[in-house]
Amino acid sequence: MLTGPMLIVVFLIALAFLFLLIIKWKVEPFLALTVIAFGTAIAIGIPLKEVPGIVTSGFGNTLVGVGILIGLGVIFGQFLGASGAVEKIAGSLLKIFGIKNSPAGLAMSGTLVSIPVFFDAAFVILSGLLKSLATRTGISIVTFVTALGIGLITSHNMIAPTPGPMVVAENTGADLGLFILYGILVAIPATLVGGFIYGMFIGKRIQTTEEVVVAEEAENKAPRKEISTSLSFGMLALPIVLILANTISKMLYPGTAIETFFGFIGDKNIALLISVFAAVIFLRPYIAEDSGKLYSEAIATGGMIVLITGAGGAFGAVINHSGIGDYLITTMQSWSIPVLMLAFIFSQILRASLGSSTVALVTTSSIMGPLVLDLGVSPILLGLAICAGGIGLSLPNDSGFWVVNRFGKLTVTQTLKVWTLGGFIAGLTALASVYVLSLFSGILPGL
Repeated sequence: MLTGPMLIVVFLIALAFLFLLIIKWKVEPFLALTVIAFGTAIAIGIPLKEVPGIVTSGFGNTLVGVGILIGLGVIFGQFLGASGAVEKIAGSLLKIFGIKNSPAGLAMSGTLVSIPVFFDAAFVILSGLLKSLATRTGISIVTFVTALGIGLITSHNMIAPTPGPMVVAENTGADLGLFILYGILVAIPATLVGGFIYGMFIGKRIQTTEEVVVAEEAENKAPRKEISTSLSFGMLALPIVLILANTISKMLYPGTAIETFFGFIGDKNIALLISVFAAVIFLRPYIAEDSGKLYSEAIATGGMIVLITGAGGAFGAVINHSGIGDYLITTMQSWSIPVLMLAFIFSQILRASLGSSTVALVTTSSIMGPLVLDLGVSPILLGLAICAGGIGLSLPNDSGFWVVNRFGKLTVTQTLKVWTLGGFIAGLTALASVYVLSLFSGILPGL
């Protein structure tokens, strides 16, 4: 088996080949990751008879923690979007912030909405707000595109139970409730700096008269009963409250029946299962679409995410088995690169090269997660640094890049300035916030 610097060479070649498969040759990420996992294992010199077991166990072990959750999360988000709860939440937050600060309101709306709803769908759902807000406020539509996009992608990468952060929490062994709390604390400044402040800056420097394209489906939606604000926020908060209740009960009532009860309903899978059934029951009167269609769309989306997530875990398992992670950590430590910065850089490189923040988070956490004890760093801080690296540097190999480009009616150059650079600034801000949290290690719970 290869050792030392040759491990790095194989690792870089594997990443480069993965880049070619996904970007240049348009191979489906699941297939590309699976091929790379097997190929890397063989190239490293792992005995052939052990290769299938390592790859498949890496795939399965990743899905043990998040497989069911991903499916439930997609269904939950589908019902929230179809019922109008997403638009109601966004509209309410905009009223709170007022016209002058409406970009900040939209950015924070994106942060909140993207917790249960995946980025692409959330951006399409909320894109209808962009033109009307720009018209009513006189603020550049580019500012609103930046605010919405950065708010959504920051939450998508920082706050569980979105799949990426969920896998990171699982792989690093971080307490999920605390990981959600600190993820929110880190996401807020990142959203405001990258989405609101930078959005106001870039909006004054990019001129566009193009109207925002609104999806035809949104224009031809069947009439539906309007959902209340309280129900919208209540449904969104339900899974998060249940998961947090589990964490709080462990802290306040250890070893009691209360801890046992909330430990069950606050388990991430049970909490989201309860939330899905609550959505099916309470949101049904506000949904015009057929339930079968909603389920089919959710399962189709969730199925591919599950496959990609599992394949990313398989690739990470090969990397871990080879010792590449240990060697990289040892080498980087000798160069005096801080652990949190290292985690950020790993995640950022994968994010830019592969175009998938979820794959970047899964792969990086699969490599560094098992080394938490050796690194001597808080699992929560390490996980948040990895998540921060997944926010920025979205390039044309990322589907989100084209969603922003199309629905924001931007040129490719404008999209790079608005979306790619804005996300990078948000990611750096998130990393800075993680370092601020690290100053309170030993004082705040879990750090």
